[in-house]
Amino acid sequence: MTATILSALENQITEAVERLTESVVSIDSVRVTRDFRYGLVPIEGKGSGLIIDRNGYVITNNHVIDGATRVQVHLKDGRTFLGEVVGLDASTDIAVIKVDAANLPAASLGDSEKLKVGQIALAIGNTLGLQGGPTVSMGVVSALGRPLPGTDFIFEGLIQTDTAINPGNSGGPLADIGGNMIGMNTAMIPFAQGVGFAIPVNTIKWVVQQILEKGRVVRPWLGISGANMNQAIARRYDLPADSGVLVVEVDTRGPAYDAGMRVGDVIIQVGSHAVKQMKDVLMALSKLAIKEEVEVDFIRLNAKRKALLRLKESPIAVSASRER
Repeated sequence: MTATILSALENQITEAVERLTESVVSIDSVRVTRDFRYGLVPIEGKGSGLIIDRNGYVITNNHVIDGATRVQVHLKDGRTFLGEVVGLDASTDIAVIKVDAANLPAASLGDSEKLKVGQIALAIGNTLGLQGGPTVSMGVVSALGRPLPGTDFIFEGLIQTDTAINPGNSGGPLADIGGNMIGMNTAMIPFAQGVGFAIPVNTIKWVVQQILEKGRVVRPWLGISGANMNQAIARRYDLPADSGVLVVEVDTRGPAYDAGMRVGDVIIQVGSHAVKQMKDVLMALSKLAIKEEVEVDFIRLNAKRKALLRLKESPIAVSASRER
């Protein structure tokens, strides 16, 4: 009985891998850097990607192709295409590439909102640039909603997995045993054992939709710069809160300024989201739309206050379209 169950599970996994690997591509990029001795020097990079549309749209990590002067996309069937970067978003480390081909095997995209810790996960990609096709590894979803250590920019939080992720896997899919993409492998912790991270597929869907429809990613903006509060800052400036976001700069073009917020205010809530760190502000904004009104709770001079902000689009270009 046990052997039958294991055999059925094995068949399900191998079928999922066979189906998904048809959509996995390897990506070669060339950047040009300046060397003091040799002048301009080409630097080659390798990564992975995934076909998401039969008409030639491929997704990968922004860091795989960022700054590249040439991008080549290699399909499993041996064909190679010059890739055009349609758009990219450094804030979520996602890029969209177009190749001049049709009737390509597009991957099935899952739903990252339905993920559960402990479910089986498959990582597929161009590990170490090894010849002979994509490499497959298996593990589980270790945690959900993780921030990438040392950063605050991934809005939705990341999928943590113990599936082996190595150099070259970046941009490749993390999938369930049904062969549906649930995330994009983006980082590993080199000094740890079995700690890798993937961008949730629902974040990818939203970013890709923004790029294809608008040519860039449009995000709401408060118009502030902030610092995470802690006990040391609270004591130094005699502030009543030891968590939240201390406003250190207010852009006069932004909705926070229009609503009366000023330097020294401590943000403690944005809409329904409690704020303890800057990443909480970013996560709250990721759920909102341009021109939407949101109530911000903050502390000023030991008194709690509220401000109603009408969100504007960020004037900072976080995504750009390029032609090659």
